Amino acid sequence: MSSFRRFLLRRILTFLPTIFGVVFITYLIAYAIPADPVRAWAGGEKAKPEVIEKLKEYYHFDRPWYEQFYYFLVRLFEGSLISPRTGNTVFSDIAARFSVTLQLALFSIFFSVVIGLPLGLLAAYKRDTKIDAAVRVLALIGVSMPAFLLAYLLILVFFVQFKAITLAGVPTSKVVITGVPLIDALITGDWQSLSQIVGRYWLPGFVLGFSGAGIIARFVRNSTVEALGADFVEYLHAKGVPVSWVRRHVFKNSLVPIVTIIGLEFGASLSGAPITETIFGLPGLGAYAVQSIYYLDFPAIIGTTFVFALIYVVTNFVIDVLYAFIDPRVRY
Repeated sequence: MSSFRRFLLRRILTFLPTIFGVVFITYLIAYAIPADPVRAWAGGEKAKPEVIEKLKEYYHFDRPWYEQFYYFLVRLFEGSLISPRTGNTVFSDIAARFSVTLQLALFSIFFSVVIGLPLGLLAAYKRDTKIDAAVRVLALIGVSMPAFLLAYLLILVFFVQFKAITLAGVPTSKVVITGVPLIDALITGDWQSLSQIVGRYWLPGFVLGFSGAGIIARFVRNSTVEALGADFVEYLHAKGVPVSWVRRHVFKNSLVPIVTIIGLEFGASLSGAPITETIFGLPGLGAYAVQSIYYLDFPAIIGTTFVFALIYVVTNFVIDVLYAFIDPRVRY
């Protein structure tokens, strides 16, 4: 067995206990909540006793906690776990909202990279100057500013004052190919739908990506500064290699931590942004998770947690695979 195949096997073997552990801990936290979810599902204080008993029997709430967890786990992997709030399977609810979160994540990572990468490189090459200090302050502001504060400030400017954005509805494409309106509009050249999608998503994407831009800028700066101090840079300068070629080699040698943080930021955005989605009225995974917690929808909570954990482990796996292509010195 090749070293890369052994690496794949090791990663898969670590995925399973990671995902299981996340789901199990989430279930324990939900189980420990001092509330009666079955009564809430049945209608609250006016719930009929027979309805409560049927729900308890269906969701195994009349059994010990470990039997309840086994029931949730089996139904989860069968794809038949039903949300008592919507009456649909959890995965069908998640699938219906995933495209919204994916589009938001694409806009978010676009702004994070477009803003953070150039600023980080500029700060590295202008190290210990006023430009470097300004970029570091801007990155600190990006990391520290609460998303809800930035969101409301930008809504005040672009929606209330300039009427430059829309805050209602979810635009779709005229032709469905992938199920993601943004991608479908690009593939089919549906520029009218594309302009509507951009108008709806660019501001929440910027709000979500602003913090990521600060993080990426700091990582890019530190990684590039470290690469600039390597011996090969002095050697290339001594050989008279053009500055553009030297910078190209520096950038390539600093890519590993940069790709890591970009991948993690994309995974975080793809796992839902509850605050951003709630403020901008986007029916994505983050808003769905918040509503599930509010209504004590345990099946939906477990399902969304499972999907979030799966997104993170797959993102980390893709990043690890990219390492070998970025840096040939990486071996498995």
